[in-house]
Amino acid sequence: MRLGGVVITGVIIGIVLLIIMPLNSFFLDLFLVINISLSIVILLTSMYTKEPLDFSIFPSLLLIITLFRLSLNIASTRLILSNNGEAGQVIKTFGNFVIQGNLVVGFIIFLIIVIIQFIVITKGAERVAEVAARFTLDAMPGKQMAIDADLNSGLIDENEAREHRLKIQRSADFYGAMDGASKFVKGDAIVGIIIIIINCIGGIIIGMTGSSGMAFEEVIQVYTLATVGDGLVSQIPALLVSTATGIIVTRNSSEANMGYDLSKQLTSQPLVMLLAGFALFIINFIPGLPHIPILIISAALIYFGFIMLKTPKKQADETSISKTAATEASDKTQTVYSYLQVDPIELEFGYSVIPLADVNQGGDLLERVVAIRKQCAMDLGVVIPVIRLRDDLQLNPGEYSIKIKGIEAARGEIIADHYLAMNPSGETMDMPGIDTTEPTFGLPARWITPDNRDRAEIMGYTVVDPATVIATHLAEVLKKHSYEFIGRQDLHTMLEHVRQSAPALVDEVTPKLLTLGEIQKVLMNLLKEGIPIRDMATILEVLGDYGALTRDTDLLTEYVRQGLKRTISKKFVSSGRIHAITVDPNTEDIILKGIQQSQQGSYLAIPPEQAQTLLGNLSREAMRVSAMGYEPVVVTSPVVRIHLKKLSEHILPDLVVLSFQEIEQNVEIHGVGTVSI
Repeated sequence: MRLGGVVITGVIIGIVLLIIMPLNSFFLDLFLVINISLSIVILLTSMYTKEPLDFSIFPSLLLIITLFRLSLNIASTRLILSNNGEAGQVIKTFGNFVIQGNLVVGFIIFLIIVIIQFIVITKGAERVAEVAARFTLDAMPGKQMAIDADLNSGLIDENEAREHRLKIQRSADFYGAMDGASKFVKGDAIVGIIIIIINCIGGIIIGMTGSSGMAFEEVIQVYTLATVGDGLVSQIPALLVSTATGIIVTRNSSEANMGYDLSKQLTSQPLVMLLAGFALFIINFIPGLPHIPILIISAALIYFGFIMLKTPKKQADETSISKTAATEASDKTQTVYSYLQVDPIELEFGYSVIPLADVNQGGDLLERVVAIRKQCAMDLGVVIPVIRLRDDLQLNPGEYSIKIKGIEAARGEIIADHYLAMNPSGETMDMPGIDTTEPTFGLPARWITPDNRDRAEIMGYTVVDPATVIATHLAEVLKKHSYEFIGRQDLHTMLEHVRQSAPALVDEVTPKLLTLGEIQKVLMNLLKEGIPIRDMATILEVLGDYGALTRDTDLLTEYVRQGLKRTISKKFVSSGRIHAITVDPNTEDIILKGIQQSQQGSYLAIPPEQAQTLLGNLSREAMRVSAMGYEPVVVTSPVVRIHLKKLSEHILPDLVVLSFQEIEQNVEIHGVGTVSI
C-alpha cells in the first residue's frame, strides 16, 4: 500500500515534468499510447461498475488523466513547431487516417469530432454532474430520516445504520467532487481547441518564415496533418473519458453491470420487438429506400420477438397459501382448528401481501418481525410473544390487519408493487402517484411507481417499500399494547431470569411482600406510559422497600417511577431542559380532595363540570405548546400525577404526565403554561 502511494506520487510529479521537459518522438508515441489505453480502461470500468461509489476514485483520477493529456498536448505542440511538423508516428498515422488525401474533407471531419466532444459529451456530462450533486445533497435529510425510521422499527441495528449514513455521506461527497471534476473536462476541451488553433497557425507561420525551404502548399499539408493528428490523438481519449464521466453520473445503483442491465431491460418486452419489426417492414414499401438492409433488420427483430415470447417466464405463484408462521419457524401443517385458537398477536393479510411474507418469493417480512421482537425487548424489556402470520381471503388484496388477542388493533393497506413517499416538510408532493395516508402516524403520503423512486429520493421525500410500511406499523402497535403481553407466566419467567443473579432480592419481594398479580399490575402501569422495565433489579428493589408499607399498585407504581428517574429523564428530556405545563396549586388541592380510597385502590371523584373544564384547559395548553415546537409534558406532584394521567388518557392518550420527583435534579424545568380549573 505504501509502495502504491509512492508510485502514484512519482507519476504525478512525472506528469508535471512533462510540461517542462522536451520529449523526442519515441517517448511521445509511448505516452500517447498509454493515454489512449488508460482512457479505454476508464471507460470500460465505468460500464462494469454496479453503482457510482464502486468507482469513487474517479473524480481524482479524472483530474490526473486530464493533467496527463494536457502535458502531452504541450509536448506534442513543442515537437510539431520545432521539428517541421514531425511529432512521431502516432500523430502522423492518426492525421493520415482522417485526412486520407483530401485535406479539406479531413479537416472538416476533424472539426466535427471536436465539436461533438465539446458541445454534446462534455457539456452534457457537466450538466448532469451539477444536477446530480444538487439533488443528492437535497435528498440527504430524507434518506437520514428513512435510516432513523428503519433503526427505530428494528429493521437495522446501530452498525448497519452507521454504514448507511456513511454511504449517504460518501455519495454526497462523490457527486460534489464529480461536479467540480467535470469542470476539468470542460476546460480540457476548450484548451484542446486552442492548442489546435495554435498548432495550425503557428506551424504555418514557422513553416513560411523558417529555413525549412517548404512551399506554401507543402507547409499547409504538413502542419495541417500534424495538427489534425495531434488533435485527434488527444480528443479521442478525451471523448472516452467524457463518456465515462457521463456514464458514472447517470448510473443508478444496480445488482449487475451496465451491459447486463441494458440487455435485460431492452429485451424484457417481446411485443416491442415485434412491433418494431413490423413497423420497419411497412417502411420498406416507401419508394427509394434500400430494401435489403431494412428487410434484414425487420426479420431479425420479428425473429427475436417470437423467440422471447416462447421463452418460459417465471411466474409468481399467487395461489392462496395458508401459512401460520412463527417469528423463528413456520408451521406448514396448518389446519382449520388453528383459526379457533386465540393467539396473542396475529398479522393477517390479503393475497397481494403474500409475496412479502413468503421466503420462497424473496419476501423478508418474517425477518423483519424477528427484528421487531428483538428491538422491543431492547427498548421496553418485554418479550413479545410469537407473532403469527397468515393470509385471509376476506381482506382486500393489499390489506393487512394486526390483531391483539383475537381483536383487531390496527388495519392498513398497501400497494405491493409501489413505494410509499412522504414529504417531511408536509408540503404537497410534486410527484405522480396515488394519494393515501401513512397508516402508522397518519401522515399524508403518496404511492409511487418504482421508476419514480430515485426521483422522489432526489427531491428529498422519504421513500419506503411496502414491507417497511407494515413492519413500522406493527412495531408501533406492539409498543402501544406492550403492557398486554405481561402475563403471570411471563412475569414468572422474567423473575426466574433475575433470580439467577439476585436470588435474595426476588425471594424478599415475592411471595413474601407482593403477589405475582400485584407486581404484574405495577409493570403494566409502567408500560402503559412507555416506561421500559428492562431494569427489573431496580424495580424489585423499590417494591421491596415500599411493599411492606402499601399494596396499592398505583402508589407502588409512583414509587417505582421515582426509582427509575434516570430512565424517565433520558426518555422525555432532551438537552438537560424540559418545557413543562404545570398545574395550578388550587387545582392540585381540588384533585387531592377528590381522591377516594376503596378496597380496589384509590380513584378520583370530582364534579363532572370541573373535570370537563380541566380537560378542556389541558387540551388547549397541549395544543399551544405543540404549536411552539415542544412536546407537551405536564409536571405535577406524585399523588396528583397518576390521577391526572388517568383522567386525561381518554382524550389525550399520548400526553406525558410526570412528577417532580421522577425528574433528575440536573434537569432544568422551564414552565411554558399552567393548567387550572
